[in-house]
Amino acid sequence: MFPANTYIQRRKKLHTQVDSGLLLVMGNDDVGMNYKANTYHFRQDSNFLYFFGIDKQGFAGVIDLDEGTETVFGNDFTIDDVVWMGPQPSVKELASQVGIEKTASYSKLEDVLKKAKSAGRKIHYLPPYRYENMYKLNQWLDIPISELKANASEEFIKAVVAQRSYKSPEEIIELHTACTISGAMHFAAMHAAAVGKTEANIVGIVEGIASSAGCSLAYPVILSKDGQTLHNHYHGNIFKEGDLILGDFGAATAKHYAGDLTRTYPAGKTFTDRQKDIYNIVLRMQTYSLSALKPGVKYKDVHLLAAEKMTDGLKELGLMKGDSKEAVAAGAHALFFPHGLGHMMGLDVHDMEDLGEDYVGYSDTVKRSDQFGTAYLRLGRELEQGFVLTVEPGCYFIPELIDKWKAEKKFTDFINYDKVESYKDFGGVRIEDDVLITDRGSSILGKPVPKIVEDIEGIRKGGNDPSQN
Repeated sequence: MFPANTYIQRRKKLHTQVDSGLLLVMGNDDVGMNYKANTYHFRQDSNFLYFFGIDKQGFAGVIDLDEGTETVFGNDFTIDDVVWMGPQPSVKELASQVGIEKTASYSKLEDVLKKAKSAGRKIHYLPPYRYENMYKLNQWLDIPISELKANASEEFIKAVVAQRSYKSPEEIIELHTACTISGAMHFAAMHAAAVGKTEANIVGIVEGIASSAGCSLAYPVILSKDGQTLHNHYHGNIFKEGDLILGDFGAATAKHYAGDLTRTYPAGKTFTDRQKDIYNIVLRMQTYSLSALKPGVKYKDVHLLAAEKMTDGLKELGLMKGDSKEAVAAGAHALFFPHGLGHMMGLDVHDMEDLGEDYVGYSDTVKRSDQFGTAYLRLGRELEQGFVLTVEPGCYFIPELIDKWKAEKKFTDFINYDKVESYKDFGGVRIEDDVLITDRGSSILGKPVPKIVEDIEGIRKGGNDPSQN
């Protein structure tokens, strides 16, 4: 929890951003994994954390813009709770830590909302994503569950995005910590991976590092020899000589700020020549992208720049042909780069995705593409100082997609399918760092994690991390 004044100022700003009515911010409850008492690891709602700061189950907050009041709704813990969980703070104690004096039992929230609704007052809520909260809103506001998302307050959504998009100094410290711990996880994975080990062996190591640092995972670990599957959570393969390992994972701090890094390296000691060729194309994609970042630049344009650099490199290898700009404009590059260059980062690994990607990543002047590949770009808008985002170019050889496009004779003016056929067993390469947009450019968060071929091969041969020297 940050100091109380942090939350006071965040809520104070909401009073100036939304005209009238009640702002309802729902916290989360425990969710049973296979029965009620055996729960998934609790994760508080990020918007509730941002404005009310209480990282406990069974809370909600209401800001009455007309009366100028702020109330925390929750139930004090019982003696049964204490028996199982130890001494717990009261609702009033928790509320006072975030600068709120007024509290009420959770059961009173329904009465407050129904009274406001019957008086014709506007009740602003954010799009729900947990079914228990959907059920509550359905009962309290008499809105069909299927219509809750459509009836969420656009005014409230835009107000939240306008605050959470710009990271404060204390948030940047948290993100730097998350990225540094994430880097330690990746360095350990690079050291520990070896021919004959399983993916699960390495996953256990990186998860343990996060836990030992007092962190959780920001998202489920992606670690696979089949890097062409973008979100591959299967960890049952045994590494063989010639495999590439793609690891995409990060830690979340105790305050829940996320790290999100990706590195790709050989299962053996060195890259093959073919692997090195593709790897260096992706590294150039990232290098050019990082150099282009600064306030005022559209991230969509940086994405397209990365795609053009990849196309240039693949042309040199005989995999693509023709004019690079024309190939990217047509969407031919997406056979090899079928995702976006990056997304916003913060309390969520895809920051504020629950509010709607187009509110977060796009604007009135920058609209999402409907082209395959580019349509998956989560962030396209002009960059501004204080944004934190990922830069994660990749190059993949997805056999099923290659077969489909080849059968359909797609982009034959730009793709040499005969040559591509020989790469169908390649896998994929992705390199990802988390970046803060500064007043003049950008800065990578966390301690540097090796990504130059020579540095990676040095680690794979048992050397030290050159970034720590």
